[in-house]
Amino acid sequence: MRTISKPTEGLFKDRGSKFVSYAFPIHDVADVKPLLDGLRTEHPSSGHVCYAYQLGEDGADYRANDDGEPGGSAGLPILNQIKSKDVSNVLVAVVRYFGGTKLGVSGLVNAYKEAAKEALENVKVVIRIPKSVVRIQFPHSSTGDVERLIRQNNWVIKNQEFGMDCIWDIETPLNEEVKHHFLEPIVIIQVED
Repeated sequence: MRTISKPTEGLFKDRGSKFVSYAFPIHDVADVKPLLDGLRTEHPSSGHVCYAYQLGEDGADYRANDDGEPGGSAGLPILNQIKSKDVSNVLVAVVRYFGGTKLGVSGLVNAYKEAAKEALENVKVVIRIPKSVVRIQFPHSSTGDVERLIRQNNWVIKNQEFGMDCIWDIETPLNEEVKHHFLEPIVIIQVED
């Protein structure tokens, strides 16, 4: 999945209005509200904080919000810039300061598009491989085999329980078919995305 490595900013001006843009890497929808609240606190005299986000490997989870601007004049142009950059797990927000001259719907569309583009031009795009956690159960006598398998595949042990059997949580790439790696007496109990 293509995403951004760290937050960036941009700025676009048109006929006295100022559009300050921000791009943030996010992991899920729960990240959006605190970031927007932070921008509203940082910019208390701005008229609008319009935004769009896109989540997931295929970008299927997205939202565009005009925050009181005419319908489709802010959030959608921002979202289209995210799609144009071909990144996901990204929030782009644009804070507008009114400059005294109305821009009209086409002027707003252009301004929000350009402001979002400015923030996204400054990003460093990185490739992130989604992970899943696989819970396995095996006898103590198989510990050496399991550890060797983990090392060979560069997986990460997230949790270990030692009882009658060993139960370990292992982080693996989501797109990798891990089941073929584990043979009897190793049993996959659960896989979580």
